[in-house]
Amino acid sequence: MPPMFGDKKVVVVMPAYNAERTLRKTYDEVIAQQIVDLVIIVDDASHDDTTAVAKTLPKTLVHTHPNNLGYGANQKTCYKLALENGADIIIMVHPDYQYTPMLIPAMASMIGNGLYHCVLASRILGGYALKGDMPLYKYISNRFLTLVENILTGAKLSEYHTGYRAFSKELLEKLPLDANSDDFVFDNQMLTQILWFDCTIAEVSCPTKYFAEASSINFVRSVRYGLGCLWTALRFRLAKMKLARSPLFPDKGS
Repeated sequence: MPPMFGDKKVVVVMPAYNAERTLRKTYDEVIAQQIVDLVIIVDDASHDDTTAVAKTLPKTLVHTHPNNLGYGANQKTCYKLALENGADIIIMVHPDYQYTPMLIPAMASMIGNGLYHCVLASRILGGYALKGDMPLYKYISNRFLTLVENILTGAKLSEYHTGYRAFSKELLEKLPLDANSDDFVFDNQMLTQILWFDCTIAEVSCPTKYFAEASSINFVRSVRYGLGCLWTALRFRLAKMKLARSPLFPDKGS
């Protein structure tokens, strides 16, 4: 079926790690939206059969890292492959089925019609986070980090930590993603870079669900991620004030 948005190619990327139990269910719902031209699955050296399951899925490009490189490195590969394969609209969906792919048409429409270059699916808008059984400590941490980040960046996002995002080709080509971390803070650095380039970030309300198979990081890595988010926001503010330079936030004229 041709894409919904004329000659724009819609590509869904899935950064995967030990996702064999939920990958097919997520993929089936992605394809059911009927606007996706290609699914790209990057397996970050899983210990299970993620790659084997991915290779059974039609309309799918599968890439496997020989070694575990990290969540951020996985996304770098995802976006590189998407652009190499002619993507105009790129949507990242975690393959753990925590986020519903049914929002893909809405998010793609906002990008494809030229309204925005970035759209986030927010678990906070509409109060879906706690309704979807997000652990209370995660919710409180999310709200605190988002408050501080909004203060330091001057944005008004409901959250910076969703794993469900849509981008235009033009935006991905502009961002210095290689300067970002290979770990989880990559997500946060990417959003601050988008704000650095004065792009408006749109949000849509997204139902979410937490269950045993849904991906999660342990407490130590959560603390490291939180500190990384605060440091990123502070670097953004210092760069804006021209008090410090960072490869994350290059000269906009360069």
